[in-house]
Amino acid sequence: MISVLIADDEQPAVDELAFLLRQDPRIGTIHQAASGSEAIRLLAREPVDAAFLDIHMPGLTGFDLARALARFEQRPVLVFVTADEEGALEAFDLEAVDYLLKPVRTERLHRSVGRIVEAITAAGARTTGRTVPEASAPPEMIAVTLGGTTRMIRRDDVRYVQAQGDYARLHTEEASYLARVPMADLERQWGDAGFVRVHRSYLVSLAHVSRVRLGADHPSVTVGQAELPVSRRLLPGLRERLEQATLRARGS
Repeated sequence: MISVLIADDEQPAVDELAFLLRQDPRIGTIHQAASGSEAIRLLAREPVDAAFLDIHMPGLTGFDLARALARFEQRPVLVFVTADEEGALEAFDLEAVDYLLKPVRTERLHRSVGRIVEAITAAGARTTGRTVPEASAPPEMIAVTLGGTTRMIRRDDVRYVQAQGDYARLHTEEASYLARVPMADLERQWGDAGFVRVHRSYLVSLAHVSRVRLGADHPSVTVGQAELPVSRRLLPGLRERLEQATLRARGS
C-alpha cells in the first residue's frame, strides 16, 4: 500500500484527487496539505511514499517544495498535478515521474500510480543491491511542442508516430505533439523499445496495438481509436515482430 500526500491550495481539487486515489487498491493512507510549508511540516513527521504537488501554490510553489524535499532523507516520489502545461520541462528536471493535467482522469491517474510503483521498486532494488528490472529504468523522454510551448513527454506514452514533413507527430492518449526529429531517426532509435514501421507515414508502438488485420485486402492495425494502414512492403517485418512479441509473452 502506497502512502501519499496531496499538496494543493484549492480544496475541491484536493477532494477530487483524493476521491480518485481511493479507488485504486494500491493506495493506502492519503495526507493533505493546503500549502508548501504545511506539506513540509507534515512530511517532517509523517514520511510518505509519493507526493502529488500542485505547481501554483501561494508561498512555496510546487517546484519550491520539490527542491526542498530533495534534502529529505526519505524523499517521496514526485508527481505534479496542474492545469499549466508549460511547467513540464522543469518538472522532469526535478525528477518527477509524471505530470498530470487537470482535470485528472481516472485512467490517466491509474497509469501515474503505476509509475510510482515502478520508481519505488527501482529505489528498493538499488538500496538492497539487487538488479533493477528493465521496466523500472528511468523512462525515455522526448521534447515536443504543442501550441508553441515546449514540453517533455514519456516515450512509453506514445501510441504511434505520424510523418509530417521533416518532423514527426507523436500521438498519445491525450493529444498529439510535434517533435522536431525525422521519422526515420525515431524508427532507428526506438526499434528496440517496441516501435515498428508499418507504413511510410506511420510508426506504431506494439504495446498499444489492440487489433491487427493482416490477412485482409487492406491490412491495418488499430491503436487506440485510430486504424492505421499497413503497407504490403512492410507487412513481413510486422508479422515477424508480432511473432517475437508473442513468444516473449509466452516465455514470461
